[in-house]
Amino acid sequence: MPKVEQKQVIINDIKGMIDGASSVVLVDYRGLSVEQDTRLRKELREAGVTYKVLKNSMMKFAFEGTDFAQLNDKLAGPSAVAISFEDPTIGPRILKKNVKEMKALEFKAGVVEGVLYDEKGIENIAEIPSREELLSKLLGSLKSPIATFARTVKALADKAEETGAATAADVAGNAPEAEAAEETTTETTEE
Repeated sequence: MPKVEQKQVIINDIKGMIDGASSVVLVDYRGLSVEQDTRLRKELREAGVTYKVLKNSMMKFAFEGTDFAQLNDKLAGPSAVAISFEDPTIGPRILKKNVKEMKALEFKAGVVEGVLYDEKGIENIAEIPSREELLSKLLGSLKSPIATFARTVKALADKAEETGAATAADVAGNAPEAEAAEETTTETTEE
């Protein structure tokens, strides 16, 4: 197969990888040990993030006509790419966690949901909790006022029940007097 066709196959593969991606992050991986690289790849793969070391020129051609073309100016030197699909912050979050442990790993830039971020911006994106964490926090914040409201309503119902029970007891305790008053009223009307 001619070289041009081989390159086109690689470009098409990269286009396929980024199709439907919510974020693409570029990192400089120079200086990682084989063990570190293997651990990083495994962690990203388990999270559903595609991580590849690709030629910059191939990425430039593949990014053409997409939101990820904004990264073309950052494609210099060795580059690895982390591609996230459902959760755009999962790739940056895992990479940032590993940047702390693996000093050789460095952010270059990234595009998250169509917006270009420099290395500092991607680090900020990595601080955003996952969708599940955000939903959990939202539900927790909604649950608290509802639970407080439910406890208040229950306390009011209990108090009303106690008051209602006391009134019924008073009426039951005064039943002979009520019957006598009723009999007196009946006798008076008959005369």
